[in-house]
Amino acid sequence: MQQRPGSSNVPDAAHGDGAASKARRAADQLGLEHLERVEDDMLAPSLVAALPVSWARTHKLLPIRLRGEACLLTADPTQVESHHQAALVVGCALRPVVAAEATVLEAIERCYAARTDEDAGSYIRLLGDAAGVSPATAPSPSRVSDLLEAAEAAPVTRLVNLILLEAVKQHASDIHFEPFESRLAVRYRIDGVLYHSAAPPKNLEAALVSRLKVMARMDIAERRLPQDGMAQVRVGDRALDIRVSTVPVADGERVVLRLLNREDACLPLAALGMDDSTLLDIQHLLRLPNGMLVVSGPTGSGKTTTLYSALSGIDASRRNVLTIEDPIEYRLPGIGQIQVKPKIGLTFANGLRHILRQDPDVVLVGEMRDAETAEIAVRASLTGHLVFTTLHTNDAPAAVMRLADMGVQPYLLASCLRGVLGQRLVRALCPTCRQRCDWDEAAAGVDLEAAWKQRLSGVPLWRARGCDRCLEGYVGRTGIFELMNCGPAVRAAIRQGSLDAAELRQVAMSAGMRPLEDDAVAKLRTGTTDLREAAGALAV
Repeated sequence: MQQRPGSSNVPDAAHGDGAASKARRAADQLGLEHLERVEDDMLAPSLVAALPVSWARTHKLLPIRLRGEACLLTADPTQVESHHQAALVVGCALRPVVAAEATVLEAIERCYAARTDEDAGSYIRLLGDAAGVSPATAPSPSRVSDLLEAAEAAPVTRLVNLILLEAVKQHASDIHFEPFESRLAVRYRIDGVLYHSAAPPKNLEAALVSRLKVMARMDIAERRLPQDGMAQVRVGDRALDIRVSTVPVADGERVVLRLLNREDACLPLAALGMDDSTLLDIQHLLRLPNGMLVVSGPTGSGKTTTLYSALSGIDASRRNVLTIEDPIEYRLPGIGQIQVKPKIGLTFANGLRHILRQDPDVVLVGEMRDAETAEIAVRASLTGHLVFTTLHTNDAPAAVMRLADMGVQPYLLASCLRGVLGQRLVRALCPTCRQRCDWDEAAAGVDLEAAWKQRLSGVPLWRARGCDRCLEGYVGRTGIFELMNCGPAVRAAIRQGSLDAAELRQVAMSAGMRPLEDDAVAKLRTGTTDLREAAGALAV
């Protein structure tokens, strides 16, 4: 579940009392002012226009404005020579003020990130500058290491970096570059919805696509065939993996960038939106020595994020954890991850066979796609391994039917399955501007069945309004879950092999399963989401 924090992702500057005390003592000894924190109104992006971010980080120096006066924020007031260099570059006298090293570094990242907005007005002004660039302009062959260091780059390179930086700030999951006959459209996917951004000039299309291909180490001369590649950039101290896909269309090449932000993906289980009971049950399943846990849901419902969150809660220092994925979405520390490569014979089934020879305790199979993979995974879970996997089904009971359709025998399923987690994603209402509303206002334009209307009788409803802290009234996404624990009654029903998904659902609910609809109603009641989002998610 991607959640958009309301503040910078840079770690808290106030960590470590020792560093803060040292900075305070140094300031007192030299008679200098000491700052506990740097407020937003102290940051002065215009002062750092000529100061490279790499130099500022290395020397831990940042020009700021304090009560209208140009000052130099420093972690070490004794490095006089560097202070003089900063004043010469900035072009004015800078009074030194002292702060802890972490505070200075955090302020540097915030200031240079804000500078990109001021420089380009969310890259709109840059588009005007770049409009005169010839379509034949060749992109630089070097790979960009840090998006905040791109101020002196060529116009097309700066344009790409600013588009990427804007996407990171908006917590976008994808960027779409879409060529048409007379224009080039750029759209960001934010919380599952595509939003248009400022459009670059059409004459930059070829150079822009070439730059993206260079970053992803793709063939810039091949424009007739689809291509896939990977790139990596940094935004300050955060690494960002980018999966790049190009396909030829009638008016050029369409490029889609999938932004794989590790901080947005590797969330703790408690941050996914599960209620306390479901969270405790999942944590219990993760401590089991063997068996299979299936996460089910349609495409884009957050299954991979849930599995990664589950893996992050396992002590990889004491258990051997291996995964086989297609593709590897995020790199997890301490865990062996294998990329499926069908062209050379490394399929899910073949890779899983070899994983089982590596003495694993926990195995993640990215997706159960065929009968052979399902059979190997089931047998692995029966021979002392804890197996996680995903299936594309609409709810938890349907996952059991899908495995049976793949040829897994009911008695094997009853023996190996420990739980099936069904899930959906909904956009979360902005807590600042959400509004209580009546039924007619909440249900306007929403197609609801009679059973839903009866279920929602007396439930307080909320609606999105929109403010400067959110996007159309929403901030991030949260999950709607149902966990089918495979206790004795459910196992007995699976072993029969004669029940359909609806009948198995009734058995699971009698055994205590809380269905998706109930979790959706609970989130409507608390104002976590609105009726439109909940109804749309459950209609899938």
